[in-house]
Amino acid sequence: MKKHTHSFTITLSNNKTEKEGVIYLIENHKGFFQVNKDEKKEILKLLDLEVRFLQSFDLIFIPSLSEKKLTHETIEAYISEILLIELKTTKKYLPNNPTGFFFGATENEFNFGKLVGKNFRFCFVCLNEKSKSQKMLTLPELEAIIKNRRIQYQINL
Repeated sequence: MKKHTHSFTITLSNNKTEKEGVIYLIENHKGFFQVNKDEKKEILKLLDLEVRFLQSFDLIFIPSLSEKKLTHETIEAYISEILLIELKTTKKYLPNNPTGFFFGATENEFNFGKLVGKNFRFCFVCLNEKSKSQKMLTLPELEAIIKNRRIQYQINL
């Protein structure tokens, strides 16, 4: 198998796992909402953040909201409570999620987390049948438990 074919296959698998993570959160934990591009733009505008951060979060979490449907009015009403969630998902057996989690994150995600502060969380979802769980961490909480970090360059020619 050629290297780029292998990379493409891994990306497809990761995308599928992330979608499963979104479904797991929405179906099993109240307050999680998947947001489309327009809703993300609206949230960023209401928070006075640049649209370049559109890809820096996957979901939102509104702790006090038990409704299942998200509307424009809901976003406006709860904007101060909204947590912007960057999702990391695995199928690895992790009995103490997120301990043992291996994931990639962009510099933009970390910069966004610093900018948003208390309203940003990394959410680690384990989909393994023996250890299904989710754990949300603020950027400082995540920084405190990172064991190793390395830089990887993504280059387009």
